[in-house]
Amino acid sequence: MILWFGKKKKEEELKAAGATMVEPELSAEELAAKEAAEAEAVRLAEEEAARKAAEQEEIDRKVREAAIAWEERQKRERAEAEAEAKRLAAEAAEAERLAEAARERADADVAAAAEAERLAEEARRKREAEEARRAAEEKAAKELALLEDRRQAERQRAEAEAAALKAEEDRQAAIARGEPDPLAETKDPGFFSKLSDGLSKSSGKLTSGLSVFGKRKLDDDTLEELEDLLITSDLGAKVAAKVTAGLSRDRFDKEISEDEIRVALAREIETIMSPREQVVDFSDGPRPRVVLFVGVNGSGKTTTIGKIASKLKEQGAKALLVAGDTFRAAAIEQLAVWGERAGIPVLAKEPGADAAGLVYEAIEKAREEDLDLVLVDTAGRLQNKAELMEELSKVVRVTRKLDPDAPHDVILVLDATVGQNALSQVEAFRHTAGVTGLVMTKLDGTAKGGVLVAIAEAHDLPIHFVGVGEKAEDLKPFSAEAYARALVGVES
Repeated sequence: MILWFGKKKKEEELKAAGATMVEPELSAEELAAKEAAEAEAVRLAEEEAARKAAEQEEIDRKVREAAIAWEERQKRERAEAEAEAKRLAAEAAEAERLAEAARERADADVAAAAEAERLAEEARRKREAEEARRAAEEKAAKELALLEDRRQAERQRAEAEAAALKAEEDRQAAIARGEPDPLAETKDPGFFSKLSDGLSKSSGKLTSGLSVFGKRKLDDDTLEELEDLLITSDLGAKVAAKVTAGLSRDRFDKEISEDEIRVALAREIETIMSPREQVVDFSDGPRPRVVLFVGVNGSGKTTTIGKIASKLKEQGAKALLVAGDTFRAAAIEQLAVWGERAGIPVLAKEPGADAAGLVYEAIEKAREEDLDLVLVDTAGRLQNKAELMEELSKVVRVTRKLDPDAPHDVILVLDATVGQNALSQVEAFRHTAGVTGLVMTKLDGTAKGGVLVAIAEAHDLPIHFVGVGEKAEDLKPFSAEAYARALVGVES
């Protein structure tokens, strides 16, 4: 063992000594050979890299060719399928023709009659096969559409829940800062009672129609009946389809009571309307804040302005009312009465005066007197009268001469009694005046309140207020939950 270790140590010393030896100096020929070897190695490496690049390019080319070939094959197969369908249809038509000819010769030729029957049977089978194919395609398309509707409903539900959570967090934060609760008015039992009474008149067919769904299985027939009921209640076909799809997603083929279906309907309608629930803060933004109220004749613009002005006055805002409806003397007088009640000055001119000039003067006056708000009543006009709508555009252009961002709010006042016509009003005024928010009035009368759900679905516009009476306190901030529950008859 001692000799073995000694021998190993000697070998290690010899190796160490050899490692420290200076590499002998190479001759010119050896250096040239070394450099040639290194150059050859570089050349070989470059050739290998080029070869690999060429191989990769060839692979990419083959992949592209395969993809193109696949697409061409798909096109060819579709074309062949269409051609085959046409051929079958042509054969079926020809078979029908031959069958008819064979039947006409039946008395003279029994064999021809038998052939005709055979051809007719063949045509029938082909026709049934084609009908079955079409039915399968339609069923698949409907299933895909239903799946997409369900996915969209889930996305909208998640968005609505997130928006509601954010709104509630903001509201709680405002309350914690000592600010008034912006939704306190919507939770007033008296207001909910008025809203329910008004909507029960408009949605009487809906609320009474729902009573027939008690303790029924929510199958296809029930969903179809429910969808028809929603359409005839002014919610519109798109909203009705979305609401019933939402119900079927969780409750299809299950027995459901009348109360359960009302609550479920209210939840689905609230999901659609929640993203539109927005309490407008008139104290925010530039001073003076210019607010334009637009709408058709008789929609309740002047009354709405008076109610909002009264609320703002109570909160300490300094406002100026502008009687921009210079075509109707009664409108000027009506606004003057509201201004007197609220203690707010009213700027008006004689009937027939230029409305755009009056608005311009009002903004200058508000600046001079350091006012917070300029609330402008505009002349009522039908949405299909181009010359009147152009006049409204002129008012908007004039305000922007003083402030490029004015008007800061354009609030469209809608009459709940007009039903589906309100949809075309939103479209027209949004295009002409750049509507930023909505108010729905006259919900205490014979209203068609379901249309507000259709508007919420069709237009990404906030709903600020709803009106349920003539008094200032009858104008309340819009609450999607309260509206949905009142619309379908769910107790608060």
